[in-house]
Amino acid sequence: MIFNASIALNWILFLALFPIAFFWFRRAWRILFRRDFSEVALKRGMPPADPARFAPYTLAVNLIGGGVIVFVIFGVVAAILDFETWTAIAGVTIWFKFFADYIVSRHAHPIVPRRKKLEEAKQGPEA
Repeated sequence: MIFNASIALNWILFLALFPIAFFWFRRAWRILFRRDFSEVALKRGMPPADPARFAPYTLAVNLIGGGVIVFVIFGVVAAILDFETWTAIAGVTIWFKFFADYIVSRHAHPIVPRRKKLEEAKQGPEA
């Protein structure tokens, strides 16, 4: 086996699957057991008005993504998945997770018309 850039990138992708799965499962753990919704549906670093409403969707995305990544890791280690298969599964899973998080965050922060924002600002905070 000759070491080249392609082999190095493949190893980087495989080794990156470990921290990816860890962080996704950690986020799911925080949502499910600690009831920590601080990372649910963030848009520009700000949580939505009701993050508990969108927590089940973020939990599902993280659990499914983490489970698929762990399946890929075990498939590579056990030599069940060939190169094309595990790289395709890992890549599609990572992109799916990014897009799903984006969709949930944008759904949690609806677009408010500019006129409504101005009216709310004029009224001030209600006590």
